[in-house]
Amino acid sequence: MLPDPHLAALDAADPLAHARARFLVPDGLVYLDGNSLGPLPADTPALLAKTVAEEWGQGLIRSWNDAGWIDLPVALGAMIAPIIGAEAESVVACDSVSINLFKLASAALALRPGRRTILMEAQDFPTDAYVMQGLARLAGVTLKRVARGELPGALQDDVALLLLTHAHYVTGQVHDMAAMSAAAHAAGALTLWDLSHSAGALNVQLDRDGADFAVGCGYKYLNGGPGAPAFAYVARRHWRDCEPALTGWMGHAAPFDFAADYAPAPGARRLLTGTPPILAMRALEAGVATFDGIDMAVAEAKSRRQVQLFAAGAAEITGISVDPLPQGRHGAQCIIRHMSARRVMNALVARGVIGDCRPPDAMRFGFPALTTRFADIGLALAALQAVLASGEWQAERFVPVGMVS
Repeated sequence: MLPDPHLAALDAADPLAHARARFLVPDGLVYLDGNSLGPLPADTPALLAKTVAEEWGQGLIRSWNDAGWIDLPVALGAMIAPIIGAEAESVVACDSVSINLFKLASAALALRPGRRTILMEAQDFPTDAYVMQGLARLAGVTLKRVARGELPGALQDDVALLLLTHAHYVTGQVHDMAAMSAAAHAAGALTLWDLSHSAGALNVQLDRDGADFAVGCGYKYLNGGPGAPAFAYVARRHWRDCEPALTGWMGHAAPFDFAADYAPAPGARRLLTGTPPILAMRALEAGVATFDGIDMAVAEAKSRRQVQLFAAGAAEITGISVDPLPQGRHGAQCIIRHMSARRVMNALVARGVIGDCRPPDAMRFGFPALTTRFADIGLALAALQAVLASGEWQAERFVPVGMVS
């Protein structure tokens, strides 16, 4: 494992070290689970308090206009856009990843009439497949899932949509967005990218790389809080013709005319449905603001280096195996394995090192560039080594409820 002075030198040279002060990370805690729930931004409590006490408490209904509530989904979309390489009008914050997947996939099917297949990678995040299974039943199309290496060959002339997770939630593998988008377009298909493990972690360039549609998560790397609204992206070339199956009054061109028939708003605004959740939107606003002035290429490079250092150190610890890191680009996470992963993770949490666990044997650690110090790597590895060497993970208090390790 790397000595502490080396890690301290890396922290001293870190161009993003200042960003950690934008968060309220508890003292004495090594938080390596920002890939599941981002830490609390320092500005969130005051912004929420102001929203409740002043905008809601004093402004009441007037705050839809006076405090800009009605435009928050669009304003937040414009804030998120540079983080994912998109123009402002192409992005809105709304709903959840699952709902946005349904909306955009249904729009893609409408743009490719006569094509009857949605293509996915077989091992992508299960929820994406669940949503597509429901849409496929409703639309009378087929959902086809193939292994990663079989995707290019599966882009046949019946494929309407290629739906891919940009950074895989387990392996950390990252698709070449430009290459896969080009391959889909050459086959006459459209692309929909799930950026849940990319937005705020990787240098994503949706416009440059030819993406058609994208969705992403607000509560992971974007630090919007538990259950934060998601976001959705529509490339400019589809603004006029994008017609999602799920439409609502906030996506209407003139919502307060209360017309009898739906007429879509311009740009990505048409993806809005119902009334936006203002408190959640304000929390997401504070989370996205933590990226002000952040170069995502620098952020990705820092996370990549941290993942590599952690993986190399963990590989030296007896009893631990480390999943091979993908060649080239990879997500800001690392999987290590132990036969009693949940017990070990519980013991680590008791020592103030927080990651997450995926039964039966996987422990996942995330390395968001804005909050993770290089010193945290040494602290986490030292705690892991101590837990395993002492055998404390075998203590009765670490027996997982309802599980046998």
